[in-house]
Amino acid sequence: MKIAIFGRITDNTDLAALTSFFSYLKQKAIRFSLYEWYHNQLTKAYPNLLKDMTFTIFSTREEVRDCKFIYCLGGDGTVLEAVRFTGQLSKPIMGINFGRLGYLASASKAEMLKASDELFNDIYKIDERALLSVASNPPGIFGKNNFGINDLTIHKSRTNEMITIHTYINGEFLNTYWGDGLIVATPTGSTAYSLSCGGPIIFPNSGALVITPIAPHSLTVRPVIIPDDWVVSFEIESRSGEALVALDTRTESVPSKTSIAVRRADFKARLVRVSTTKYVNNLRKSLMWGSDNRN
Repeated sequence: MKIAIFGRITDNTDLAALTSFFSYLKQKAIRFSLYEWYHNQLTKAYPNLLKDMTFTIFSTREEVRDCKFIYCLGGDGTVLEAVRFTGQLSKPIMGINFGRLGYLASASKAEMLKASDELFNDIYKIDERALLSVASNPPGIFGKNNFGINDLTIHKSRTNEMITIHTYINGEFLNTYWGDGLIVATPTGSTAYSLSCGGPIIFPNSGALVITPIAPHSLTVRPVIIPDDWVVSFEIESRSGEALVALDTRTESVPSKTSIAVRRADFKARLVRVSTTKYVNNLRKSLMWGSDNRN
């Protein structure tokens, strides 16, 4: 078996945990390949960590085609980058949380070896997550990697203006939104920016998208949940002549009058789930439900 390791050093990166993990791979004779950028980070921060280890280095999507799993060592942002990197290969991603919340992680850094034992003994499930695909006129926003697992956000480019977003579902006019912007989120992304703007929590695999306004000028405007096989399209107007469009962690400036369409991508992200992966428990802990002293 061969795995690819994609990662990022964070404030919570633990040298002891990394040392145990790479020693574990050596002991189990698990072949691995390191993402070039992460390898450079590791060798600079921890010069002795990979000493006497045998591995390869990858920098392109095609170079991980022969890997069975993608290990992702970092926070949720690192998982988002790994999803974008693997793209249509849809390799199963084992997220190990070295970040803060870890909504997308399969296990914490303390559970990494236990989770790995289960994975290599075929005691796991694959959680398929819907992705968004984005098209635009003028074309070319986000290039060939025009997909994301969390959300698409259209936002004003300047603090002293509102933008106008004419919104359609399956070609039928829904509403014109005036405000700071608009979010289209997947169930995975419903616990991200959309949640902070008053959007609902949607459980994974619900087959839905949520359209959430950002600081709308009208108090009667509320989030709307639609089936994820519908197409949502937008026409943008702004006095400054531009707006910001973000897809997960990437942001592009687009001219006013740009048209954008969002639909469900024709492939999915595949996240590894082992016994340490408990979505509801993680949700409750991350949102600090029950932390009231009365409980």
